[in-house]
Amino acid sequence: MSSLSRELVFLILQFLDEEKFKETVHKLEQESGFFFNMKYFEDEVHNGNWDDVERYLSGFTKVDDNRYSMKIFFEIKKQKYLEALDKHDRSKAVEILVKDLKVFASFNEQLFKEITQLLTSENFRENEQLSKYGDTKSARAIMLAELKKLIEANPLFRDKLLFPNLKNSRLRTLINQSLNWQHQLCKNPRANPDIKTLFVDHTCGQPNSARAPLPADNPLLGFLPKAGGFPPLDAHGTFQPTPAPVPTALASWISNPSTVTHPAVSGGAIGLGVPSIAAALKHPKTPPTNSSADYPSEDSDHFIKRTRPVGISDETNLSVNVLPVSFPIHGHSQAYSASEDLPKIVARTLNQGSSPMSMDFHPIQRTLLLVGTNVGEIALWDVGSRERLLSRNFKVWDLGACSMPLQAALVKDPGVSVNCIVWSPDGLLYGVAYSRHIVQIYSYHGGEDVRQHLEIDAHVGGVNDIAFSTPNKQLCVITCGDDKTIKVWDAATGAKQYTFEGHEAPVYSVCPYYKGNNQFIFSTALDGKIKAWLYDNLGSRVEYDAPGLWCTTMAYSADGTRLFSCGTSKEGESHLVEWNESEGAIKRTYQGFRKRSLRVVQFDTTRNRVLAAGDDFSIKFWDMDNVQLLTSIDADGGLPASPHIRFNKDGTLLAVSANDNGIKILANSDGLQLLRPFENLYYASESLAKSALNPILADTGAGLAERVVPVASIGAMNGDVRTLGDVIPRITEETNDKSKIWKLSEINEPSHCRTLRLPENARVTKISRLIYTNSGNAILALASNAIHLLWKWQRNNRNSTGKATANVSPQLWQPSSGILMTNDVTDSNHEVAVPCFALSKNDSYVMSASGGKISLFNMMTFKTMTTFMAAPPAATFLAFHPQDNNIIAIGMDDSSIQIYNVRVDEVKSKLKGHSKRITGLAFSHLLNVLVSSGADAQICVWNSDGWEKQKSRFLHIPTGRTLSAQSDTRVQFHQDQIHFLVVHEFQLAIYEARQLDCVKQWVPRESSALISHATFSCDSQLIYASFLDATVCVFSAANLRLRCRINPSAYFSANISCSNTHPLVITAHPQEPNQFAVGLSDGGVHVFEPLESEGKFRSTEIISVAFSCFACCLPCSFQFMSHNLYLTIKLRSDDPQQCVYCNHMALLLSARLKCNHWAFTA
Repeated sequence: MSSLSRELVFLILQFLDEEKFKETVHKLEQESGFFFNMKYFEDEVHNGNWDDVERYLSGFTKVDDNRYSMKIFFEIKKQKYLEALDKHDRSKAVEILVKDLKVFASFNEQLFKEITQLLTSENFRENEQLSKYGDTKSARAIMLAELKKLIEANPLFRDKLLFPNLKNSRLRTLINQSLNWQHQLCKNPRANPDIKTLFVDHTCGQPNSARAPLPADNPLLGFLPKAGGFPPLDAHGTFQPTPAPVPTALASWISNPSTVTHPAVSGGAIGLGVPSIAAALKHPKTPPTNSSADYPSEDSDHFIKRTRPVGISDETNLSVNVLPVSFPIHGHSQAYSASEDLPKIVARTLNQGSSPMSMDFHPIQRTLLLVGTNVGEIALWDVGSRERLLSRNFKVWDLGACSMPLQAALVKDPGVSVNCIVWSPDGLLYGVAYSRHIVQIYSYHGGEDVRQHLEIDAHVGGVNDIAFSTPNKQLCVITCGDDKTIKVWDAATGAKQYTFEGHEAPVYSVCPYYKGNNQFIFSTALDGKIKAWLYDNLGSRVEYDAPGLWCTTMAYSADGTRLFSCGTSKEGESHLVEWNESEGAIKRTYQGFRKRSLRVVQFDTTRNRVLAAGDDFSIKFWDMDNVQLLTSIDADGGLPASPHIRFNKDGTLLAVSANDNGIKILANSDGLQLLRPFENLYYASESLAKSALNPILADTGAGLAERVVPVASIGAMNGDVRTLGDVIPRITEETNDKSKIWKLSEINEPSHCRTLRLPENARVTKISRLIYTNSGNAILALASNAIHLLWKWQRNNRNSTGKATANVSPQLWQPSSGILMTNDVTDSNHEVAVPCFALSKNDSYVMSASGGKISLFNMMTFKTMTTFMAAPPAATFLAFHPQDNNIIAIGMDDSSIQIYNVRVDEVKSKLKGHSKRITGLAFSHLLNVLVSSGADAQICVWNSDGWEKQKSRFLHIPTGRTLSAQSDTRVQFHQDQIHFLVVHEFQLAIYEARQLDCVKQWVPRESSALISHATFSCDSQLIYASFLDATVCVFSAANLRLRCRINPSAYFSANISCSNTHPLVITAHPQEPNQFAVGLSDGGVHVFEPLESEGKFRSTEIISVAFSCFACCLPCSFQFMSHNLYLTIKLRSDDPQQCVYCNHMALLLSARLKCNHWAFTA
């Protein structure tokens, strides 16, 4: 069967599963043999449906295929036999013995005799080997654990345990795309086509046909535009599905599959005894990590009658007569359908100064690039701003601790090259492998803050490669070298844990694999041998020959399911291949290399779909499933014969080494979007630097009274330990700040920024909660009276993207039924209840509470799908688990946190650590923790695997301040998933989650208004904060320095009093880092954006210059307001005009700066 036919079977399997044809699904799985549904197999074993179990297995393997298969069938038949004996059903036991077990007699006659003798025993547990046999349920569970290990180890199942990553309703999507295309080819396309069948191609009838057109809301095609244009390919208007997380398996079909041989499984002889209980405990049955359930369409009213909640899927499964179509958003696992998705545009050119030998992008901060060069230099670039954050030359940190061979080698020839440089998986460390003995590990703390961590004299000769791995959840460093060894080091202490010996030539590269329980290392040597090692001292497990038999590197696809290698022979022949791991054989060889490569070819993979290699003065790309070259680019020329290359994590940027010690950064459309915020900053910085004035330039603080409170580790994020009071920076220093889209300014006029008040609902008097939808084209609000409001932006001529904007007013949306999403409320005053809500990843459902039961609403229909958890206690905060929409953390007003599984309607854990109601919850998927905050001003960190409390800490409350009963503390994780923002009425603070250290803190002066709410921008570069005096401030997230203040006069109309109205909540756009919205105490919602379309805010940029008058000796300063060109001279004198020299200085300055007007002020 061809590859496309095989993929069609998977699409049909997905469709059948979505439509609940369960028996048909499993029948097709068995008959095709393409996908082994481990969850279905587990269920059938637990239920003892042995005939179905064996029938299902027969589609994938037979008894005599291999020793694993034989043992699988034997264990099943043995369990059937023992259960019959346990029930004293002798006739059934004899039947099983004769029909099922006798086949094994030819392999082990003695074993068959022992099994037969059990018929004569009143209790088979008297047999020593069966003495630990418990009841039927436990025996099946223990046997199942053994079966799973055997299946995962069986080569016949190797590529059949993982379902492909598919967006929901993929087959419907393809059909709908076909229908849309057929409609475009119609000679007389109708605006409302009449499509009644899929059996023949669609054609519209003649214009004068008597056939009546279908209504515009045809459920098959959805909304169609005017004839002649492609229809909008979205099923739910403005609500488009978001990319599914990676990897995205159909969790209802899969239980935690493994894609490589289980290291602990035995393929030895079958036996009589019960599988080891200890072994079963090491591999317990694990629930799905991303359980998926089907949600109804807007017509599925029967769902509302359910009395308990159901699971929430990452993508909405619609009813069969709806064929939603959406253009795929290129996420980490999205397949490339055309070469246009590749990063081919030269977006940056960097001058490194020496020849790059190795590069690696930060795993989280997508524009940070590490570079190691041929002279031992390491550099850290922010490719967005073109700024080299760090540059260090090679230096031995402790020469006395080095071995004598290394010291002698350095004396003889001090020249050292970087062979490899790489980030750790969490981006907190990076390692450098040098051409002389040494490995150096640095810790990264953000910005320019890089610190020495470990120096290891690792190998005799060169260290050829370095990688990070996490065996047993402990971070390790793996190195290989000229001394023919591979070594594993503890990343925390530098202690050596393993040394692998067995290669007969210098080891050229290592490729660790770690996923679940499967952890091993591939290594390649200069004689072309590939070996695999487990984390033990028992030697290599396998040995392959690499094509070319010389320099070879290996890499897995991002999801860990496919293995590739690329190498060059001594004769210059290059080979890029995919391996079949189970057989140690080459699966496919990619074509398109130069016949004789001039250097060793380097390669990389991205998005589980694309391979790239530097060859023949260009970069060549392949689709992983096609051996033919996809495309080749020369990056505008200037590349070496075999350039070094490296993708960033999401494949939107590609770093390529260039001639003359350069580095080119290539980008696709998403990469250009990623770099765009830095463009205006770069040119603005260039302009400001050129026009900087000679006097000392002072940072004014721009209005709002503030002070940065010193903290013990205040410099941990960016190395800046200064407080705002003692800072008098130069303007060139300020221009390096990345957070300059909202410029340092005071905004007083509506003309100085774009702001829009959204259409109002007369029944709403106060906005309590506010959030953008994940797609960025709508805003959802929860009012104090338990009513939800939804504003949607439509795609039109004024708003081509359909995203939220302050330029176009949205529609206050309601379904045709006219119903409102209204929470359940208690008999008490709902105005004092604590409202909360959380939105599903695909924007289809919202979970919400306002002091009563928690409600689940369909965002398309506004219908209440279900309610659960009646008060008391009432829910006060809701947060979805980042990997499983069925798991919800619910903060309660009794100070507890309940971990609730929606699918099974069960509280899995109840966390206690706070003394007052819960006011904030935030998950980190990187650290696997939940951070909670409460009205007790305490922060707690919980492990999200076992839900144990790891750390807790109380906020530092400034002297003279008193906590009120209504004080809220909110938490939100930074984009790096390591630091998080803490928002309290008395302070903003940045904490590090692992040690729970406060690394930055900002506290308003006692006379200033309290903070009502704050949030990160979508890129975590800015913090938007609202205050009770109705001001809104923009801070730089890196140092909590005030960038901009928006006064109420800039967005309040004349009839609104800022003494009675103020923002209660603030939210940031999920894709536009410079857009945010506030919800007001009068029921209004305002959207804010910088004034200029390119995103740079110039309205009232303030440049301050301090000086002393040489005549009156008074300290003076002037402020230059860049937008309205107004110059203010500030003196401490009561009569500033009495000094003629000060007056003359003002005239000179205003003339030089070409101000329209100027004035003195005391």
